[in-house]
Amino acid sequence: MSWAMEEWKEGLSPRVLQKIHELESQVDKLKKERQQRQFQLESLEAALQNQKQKIENEKNEAATLKRENQSLMELCDSLEKAKQKISHDLQVKESQVNIQSGQLNSSRKDIERLEQELKR
Repeated sequence: MSWAMEEWKEGLSPRVLQKIHELESQVDKLKKERQQRQFQLESLEAALQNQKQKIENEKNEAATLKRENQSLMELCDSLEKAKQKISHDLQVKESQVNIQSGQLNSSRKDIERLEQELKR
């Protein structure tokens, strides 16, 4: 088949054949360069897609972390309110214990006084 492609060159001057050879070499060189650039382009496009995927994954992770953070903040607020309520309830109960303790002491004194009166 190569002979058929060369057949049209028969009868041409050596100078023209030299120029044809140069042009064919240049075409081959440009084809190779084009293939290399095409490969580079495909490699860069693949890298770009990988970066886009990484960014999308990171955005999704950031959104998940943001939701989790919001949930934890709400839980902290809820726990803080519960702590405050328990603290208040404890203070109320301590006050009641102190009042009852005072009443108990007062009752003991009354009992002691009454026992002293009975002994007399």
